[in-house]
Amino acid sequence: MKKWETKCSCTIYQILSGRSNSFLLSNEKRFILIDTGRKNSYKSLIQRLEGFGVNENSLIALILTHTHFDHAENVLKIKEKFKPKLYVHQTEAKYLMKGENPSINGTNYITKFFTDLFATDILQRIKYSPAKYDYLINDNYNLELLGFKACIIHTPGHTVGSISIIINNEIAIVGDAMFGIFKESVYPPFADDPKLMIKSWGKLLDTGCSIFLPAHGTSNSRELLQRQYDKYKKRFGL
Repeated sequence: MKKWETKCSCTIYQILSGRSNSFLLSNEKRFILIDTGRKNSYKSLIQRLEGFGVNENSLIALILTHTHFDHAENVLKIKEKFKPKLYVHQTEAKYLMKGENPSINGTNYITKFFTDLFATDILQRIKYSPAKYDYLINDNYNLELLGFKACIIHTPGHTVGSISIIINNEIAIVGDAMFGIFKESVYPPFADDPKLMIKSWGKLLDTGCSIFLPAHGTSNSRELLQRQYDKYKKRFGL
């Protein structure tokens, strides 16, 4: 299992991998879960959480980077089992409470062709169990009250309510704001607003983080993100 340590003694574990990554923040005996993966990964998710000693008292928060099904299918079960407080951006609360997906668009010719023809129908068919949020995120949200030197920032673009978690300005967990699948590229195949997503890359670079952990693929370096930001900023005339 991959893990990262920060200077503030926070450990980040990649607790799910494959089609969709989930991350667990650990600070002594407190935990925060970020995203929950697909429903077919629920058993693995529970086994790994319990392997860390996670229980109702120690899992204090569940944060959704956004409300697409591959991040939210296990939200209700996790809420019922561990009783964490659920955080989501205010613009996506309506999707969470209906078990629905925000819209997507393709970012290249192939994915754009696909989304233009099929996205609306597919996203309407792939629903998940609705869940009730506890806290709504607007722009920035400080997690120090939970005992973590971290914050949540709004990084829209992939979806209107996409958020990222910044840990000690060292490591960012970014959801689908970028991908880690394609060599020398962080550009996702899908985004609701690509220009806004590129601006969010700038916000992420401004945090000073050196490692960026996406929900799909492996970690991205600051150097790679900077190159991609410069490239697409010029392409979009930003």
